[in-house]
Amino acid sequence: MAILVTGSAGFIGFHLARRLLERGEEVVGLDDLNAYYDPALKAARLAILEREAGYRHAKVDLADRKGVEAVFAEARPEVVVNLAAQAGVRYSLESPRTYVDSNVVGFLNILEGCRSVQPRHLVYASTSSVYGANGNLPFSVHNGANHPITLYAATKIANEAMAHAYSHLFGIPSTGFRFFTVYGPWGRPDMALFKFTEAILAGRPIDVYGQGKMQRDFTYVADIVDGLVAAIDRPAQVNAGWDPAHPDPATSGVAPWRVLNLGNSRRVELMRYIEVLEQKLGMKAELNLLPMQPGDVARTEADVTETKAALGYAPSTPIEVGIGAFVDWYREYYAA
Repeated sequence: MAILVTGSAGFIGFHLARRLLERGEEVVGLDDLNAYYDPALKAARLAILEREAGYRHAKVDLADRKGVEAVFAEARPEVVVNLAAQAGVRYSLESPRTYVDSNVVGFLNILEGCRSVQPRHLVYASTSSVYGANGNLPFSVHNGANHPITLYAATKIANEAMAHAYSHLFGIPSTGFRFFTVYGPWGRPDMALFKFTEAILAGRPIDVYGQGKMQRDFTYVADIVDGLVAAIDRPAQVNAGWDPAHPDPATSGVAPWRVLNLGNSRRVELMRYIEVLEQKLGMKAELNLLPMQPGDVARTEADVTETKAALGYAPSTPIEVGIGAFVDWYREYYAA
């Protein structure tokens, strides 16, 4: 089966591509290795993938319409997994147009590619940030996502709506996943765990926002990949019981479309996360306690009831194990 994975040199895309290659799939990766964070880390991930005979790479910007068209025309993928995007909540305050170019224009190019080849399933990354001002925890896909508080979240809500339209008009089964604070080996340098580890080992203080009281549903990357792989094998379907008078925002009665949460389904306070990291490093952190930043929310927690029912999803990695795996990787990769 030919599977197109966009963002294949990125954090989650790299782990997904490896898993798919391990089970014998043919993977076509699309990634332009941009400089949002260290391109050398992306290149190192890509080098591992390119050792595998079943992997082919296209260095293409998602916003490059002709380039994306060419990839679809050549690869003719049976499944498309779109993980390429401009990530990061805070950076969207500095460079909003980058988010529209990558996450809206780029996603339209993916949808047009799917329209041309009619894959049996489109799986794409959304985010827990779409819940925005919603304070009803745990976050359920059956609650609306109508009050984003960052442009990043707004672009992902747009992706979900665009996917629904294409699903309805062209019969493309699509599943959108709302990821909850993903961490693990080969993680992104702009994420808290990476920044904390780097600073602690260098003897620098770490910036802790929200006075360390924020709570997050930290989700280990292997658990995320479990959900993605399960979805690849189970395309979305029209919800035959959907009531247009009381529409369920997580499914559709007119399109093979759905959105699902991928999270660990438990909240962890940021200070506890830091404590576990200190234990794994064998070092204490110097804390620079700061207020919450624009775009931050106080708490996140995923309700994965529907994901379990649809995919048999069962996240199983506690932060003690996941953080330990990240520290082991970091020390080996950076000889720290």
